[in-house]
Amino acid sequence: MAYFERVGESAFRATEHVGGAWDTEEQHIAPALGLLAHVVELDRDARRDDGLVVSRLSWDILGTVPVDVVSTSVRVLRPGRTIELVEARMGHGGRDTVCLRAWLMKPGETGHLRATSLPRIAPPQDMPSWDPSTVWPGGFIETAEVRRAEVEPGRASFWVRTPLPLVEGEDVSALAGAAGLFDIANGMTVRADPRHVAFPNVDLTAHLFSPPEGEWIGFDTTVSFGAAGLGLTSSVIHDLGGPIGTMAQMLTVRPR
Repeated sequence: MAYFERVGESAFRATEHVGGAWDTEEQHIAPALGLLAHVVELDRDARRDDGLVVSRLSWDILGTVPVDVVSTSVRVLRPGRTIELVEARMGHGGRDTVCLRAWLMKPGETGHLRATSLPRIAPPQDMPSWDPSTVWPGGFIETAEVRRAEVEPGRASFWVRTPLPLVEGEDVSALAGAAGLFDIANGMTVRADPRHVAFPNVDLTAHLFSPPEGEWIGFDTTVSFGAAGLGLTSSVIHDLGGPIGTMAQMLTVRPR
């Protein structure tokens, strides 16, 4: 079983494993974000063979999505020999639900310059297992294996992996697989009890200076709430080799 099954050239059926955390009858948006990264890469590989890599992924979440068949589309907004801006959309029932804009860039050889001052987090084997279903319901959360070191509510480092493929029977890159887990960050160290305060994110933007490798994706995450109904979940993204990028999610904070 996987999160999605292809049912057409550009259509995919969500399975029960994408059930959401805020509403189990709706999709958890995390796998959908990974699916759009996957279709961007498929479109790139069908058009060109020069190995452009994805450097930024910026998703706008336009509405909730039922656990049902969704459509996808891709178009190139800014073509180029070494840099492209590509847009992918997901829809349901004639309505767009997620929009992704991705920058693709020509890779180069900069191994001798490789460095970052972003701090590393402890490896997954040095963090205790944590069951996110103690806080959140839904089919997607049930599929996630989490190891977490929480400092306080709203501040933690953690690792996530899943045994399920993103799309049944398709080769999916490590990037798209990781992108399908990015959105889990907003729920892994809650600042307020979600039974009393809703804080869904309206977007997610990831900047990557190295492509992810391996099945574990790590996060060093801080959740902030303001005084006017806005919040921000900020993360440094890791693979087992260390930090690979940063990520931000804008929240709408709604006391129930």
